[in-house]
Amino acid sequence: MSRQADRDANHALRGRFDDVVSQYQRLRLGMDDIQERLSTMAVTAESPDGHVRATVGARGQLIDLRLDREIYRRGDPDELSRVILRTVEQAVAKTTGQVQEIVGEYLPPGTAAAGFMRDGNLGNLLARQDRIMREAGDGDDR
Repeated sequence: MSRQADRDANHALRGRFDDVVSQYQRLRLGMDDIQERLSTMAVTAESPDGHVRATVGARGQLIDLRLDREIYRRGDPDELSRVILRTVEQAVAKTTGQVQEIVGEYLPPGTAAAGFMRDGNLGNLLARQDRIMREAGDGDDR
């Protein structure tokens, strides 16, 4: 009976290992695709009045800023600054969503890395380990 249980456990463990290896291989093979897509990413946002256009790259870096000539007639540099900042922030937010989407295509759902890509919370990366450490700590108190 014990040998059968060991075989069943080994078979289940082997299946899980094969699944993890498969997920890793998919992610590893997708790295070139991810890198290529991110290296060419350029996301543009436009101000509501259409006078400011900001384009950012995958890391949120500003790569182009276009100001319509009409914007200079306003004469309020503080307002112009606010419009530019809001427009760049919109472009960065759109970029973040697209980067998360691209990388998320290759991450297994429900993993810590997928959680981090979804919400940017670094705590997601260690959530499982934190839980294990808490459970191990609970055992020491008995």
